[in-house]
Amino acid sequence: MTVAGAETLREELNELKSVIRPRISAAIAEAREHGDLRENAEYHAAREQQSFCEGRITEIESKLADSEIIDVTKIESTGRVIFGSTITLLNVETDESVTYKIVGEDEADVPSGKISVVSPIARAVMGKNEGDEVVVKVPAGDVQYEIGSVLYL
Repeated sequence: MTVAGAETLREELNELKSVIRPRISAAIAEAREHGDLRENAEYHAAREQQSFCEGRITEIESKLADSEIIDVTKIESTGRVIFGSTITLLNVETDESVTYKIVGEDEADVPSGKISVVSPIARAVMGKNEGDEVVVKVPAGDVQYEIGSVLYL
């Protein structure tokens, strides 16, 4: 997991624990005041929200505890593609250039230029160096890229 990904999860965890969890508890308490819980839709909805919230808290805490956080800015730049590096790829056929940051699965967001380490592009370029050519197998066929730059940002 990248440093930014870990920070995002910590922020979400803090929000869930300090804002959302108390709000749900208050909603449950208010719904209980309305009487019969068997037919109280507000109560059941609040309990369902509580279940989702607690599940997400557990999931985030588990991910943070089990993850290794990698700060690529502290690694000497060698031009080799590693987890966390930002790469520029040049499509050999069309001369189009794309830039991606290789991140963990939870951090992936293709529109913002973040691809998962298990994506076809990332798997094809991992361990390669600037200037190397790689072939990425995609549903439409094979695409050949040249690794233009590898930055450890």
